[in-house]
Amino acid sequence: MTGSDEGGRRARRPATGVVQAGRDPFAHHGFVNPPVYRGSTVLYKTLESFEKRQARYTYGRRGTPTSEALETAIAGLEGGARTWLAPSGAAAIATALLTFTKAGDHILVADTVYQPTRRLCEGPLARFGVGTTYYDPTLGAGIAGLMRPNTTLVYTESPGSLTFEVQDIPAIAAAAHAGGALLAIDNTWASPLYFKPFAHGADISIQAGTKYIVGHADAMLGAVTVTEPLAQTLVAEAGGLGICAGTEEMFLGLRGFRTIDVRLERHWRSGLEIARWLESRPEVTRVIHPALPSHPQHELWKRDFLGASGLFSIVLRPCAKPALAAMIEGLELFGIGASWGGYESLVLPFDAARTRSATAWQPEGQTVRLHIGLEDVADLKADLEAGFARLAAASR
Repeated sequence: MTGSDEGGRRARRPATGVVQAGRDPFAHHGFVNPPVYRGSTVLYKTLESFEKRQARYTYGRRGTPTSEALETAIAGLEGGARTWLAPSGAAAIATALLTFTKAGDHILVADTVYQPTRRLCEGPLARFGVGTTYYDPTLGAGIAGLMRPNTTLVYTESPGSLTFEVQDIPAIAAAAHAGGALLAIDNTWASPLYFKPFAHGADISIQAGTKYIVGHADAMLGAVTVTEPLAQTLVAEAGGLGICAGTEEMFLGLRGFRTIDVRLERHWRSGLEIARWLESRPEVTRVIHPALPSHPQHELWKRDFLGASGLFSIVLRPCAKPALAAMIEGLELFGIGASWGGYESLVLPFDAARTRSATAWQPEGQTVRLHIGLEDVADLKADLEAGFARLAAASR
């Protein structure tokens, strides 16, 4: 890559950025990784400095060298101005929605969002006087027709984490901005490595860092990243809400961040190979993976995304629940679990119809979400093939 960044250094590719961003070894006696700062109280040398808060760090909850390192790294990879860390992805969603809405506002939310997002909209936000309208995620620029004078935020998730509809984020952002609203995106599926939210018009990007940033299924973490005009508001409101991530979780997030490039490429390649193999299986009627040409929004994915992750869904031919259980419960390499993004493969049956109100979800058979981990693809195929054999035997 040619050219230089704003500081005069040569511009760096993302793989280099994830290794270098947020690191200053010689500020910490030459140690490669920033130290883990455990603390609440920050001492001041004088009364005046305390009264004026003349310190880089003012209180443990409001930031430490550990949190600053990870926030700087994430903001840089996202292309945003400021990141705030939260104790989970759900907490990051709550932080963003509570910070950038107020009583009397109306927000538009993709019908395919993560279920805790919907619960937040229908619970606390509704009680606080914020109205929500759910919209078809494939609407694109047509979302302009749903905008109201008091619409202040459009909340997207692309692709949706169960049924994987890809949204036309630039078109939606243009419509939102034309109506005076902000555009927020849950960017967990692609991570900031494979989708650059701010380059596509977003004002707010949210991640469940629990997934691909941590990468090892051993910590809960969330992140909210915003543009420069929103940075001061985010810091003030999130700090006032008392939202902060745990020290150990930040350390684990930093550790995982350094390898996200190599891990996510393996998830992408292995997941796509499994997805193509599943398209040939007689037990499967449909594979829902944005990187497959068969996906309805594949062209949007090709236009806007730099890669894919290991998460996708399949639709099986109709079968009885005991047969589905025989298939899934006998899997040796796929755990039954609701999270994803770790090194391990997971399987999760789901019914998206229960979490929709603006669009219909009527699959032709049982739906199963797969997360393809870092295991050998041949072993994963063999495990799934044995599962299909159990499915067939139990269906006789």
